[in-house]
Amino acid sequence: MRFSFRNYAFPLILLSCIIIGSVIGYKVPSAGVALKPIGDFFLNLLFVVVVPLVFFSVASSFANGGGERFGKIIRNMSGVFLFTGIVAAIIMLVVLKIYPPAHGVHIPLVKPDAADKVSVAEQIVNTFTVNDFSGLFSRSNMLAIIVFAVLVGLATNKAGDKADIVKKLLSSGNTVIMNMVNYIMYLAPLGLGAYFAYLVPTYGEQLLGSYKRVFILYYVTAILFFFIFYSIVAYMAGGSKGFKIYWKNVWPSTFTSLGTCSSAATIPTNFENAEKMGVSKNVSEAVIPIASALHKDGSVMGGVVKIAFAFGVFGMNFSGLNIYLVTIGIALLVGMVMGAIPNGGMIGEMLILSLFGLPIESLPILAAISALIDPPATMLNATGDLSVSMLIERLTNGKKAA
Repeated sequence: MRFSFRNYAFPLILLSCIIIGSVIGYKVPSAGVALKPIGDFFLNLLFVVVVPLVFFSVASSFANGGGERFGKIIRNMSGVFLFTGIVAAIIMLVVLKIYPPAHGVHIPLVKPDAADKVSVAEQIVNTFTVNDFSGLFSRSNMLAIIVFAVLVGLATNKAGDKADIVKKLLSSGNTVIMNMVNYIMYLAPLGLGAYFAYLVPTYGEQLLGSYKRVFILYYVTAILFFFIFYSIVAYMAGGSKGFKIYWKNVWPSTFTSLGTCSSAATIPTNFENAEKMGVSKNVSEAVIPIASALHKDGSVMGGVVKIAFAFGVFGMNFSGLNIYLVTIGIALLVGMVMGAIPNGGMIGEMLILSLFGLPIESLPILAAISALIDPPATMLNATGDLSVSMLIERLTNGKKAA
């Protein structure tokens, strides 16, 4: 795999435009205010596409899950995905409690009017369901959309050949929406640059300095997670032999993911490496494509960072068991709904905004974090798919993958 800096062109352009916009806003505040509508235009396009994107990506993944193999494999896959994702979230949560990512940065948060208090049971029902189909078309009901998409996918998969048309529809819809996201993302440098030109004079240039802390915290934690945790998973899958064979064959996928910043682009390499690691085809062909969409340890860690950063920036209390559990849960969802494409993290930011009720100003603030952490996050997403494939092979077929 040839390493090419061209694959980093977009993140570099995005960061450059954010810096340029910040400088313009700092030097000429009136220009920053004038540029805000350009940023709003870009953000509105993203908010419009997020609902169909989440539905088609989740539903198509479950609908095309491997026919009769889907049963046992999906149970093992769900458990393993959940296990690695929760570990990733907890580790990052501990790191960020020790070293808060938004230390010294504060933006006053305009809170909505107090709502009538409801019971915990009612809150759960209202979070995961809506009482009218039209409610699924609102990004404020993101969890309900995900639940509906999973049910559609599972029901389609259960129907087998009778639902081939529906499977094709979901897959085609996912492809179309992903292409729409790609088109919209062409505007990201201009849109986010314009929005930062507005944010800096409005909220203070101290915001930019805080990204250095995020950069260091994430990269160090990601590298340690890569070497330590995936070694443990490989050992669980195949003992000392599994450990050796994982590290012998993981590097092509590592460099592919770093070179492309895309989990989807790493799928072919992961197929080849999974076979070398002793993963059977019936497991790898079911797990790796779905894992590229739903299993993203790096994105889960990034989701925790973004949530903690947003809480710190807006002066919200990031403590308490309830907050920690919700953070872990939302971080897992962020990893699931993000597209397996370069810079797919924008979808994660929109999910965080919707579920926590954060102001629109937080989207470009968190988007800059995505650009900073994209390479190591993608590396964890892609190489993690290999380690879990080995473990699922052992759980499914009763033998060590190696």
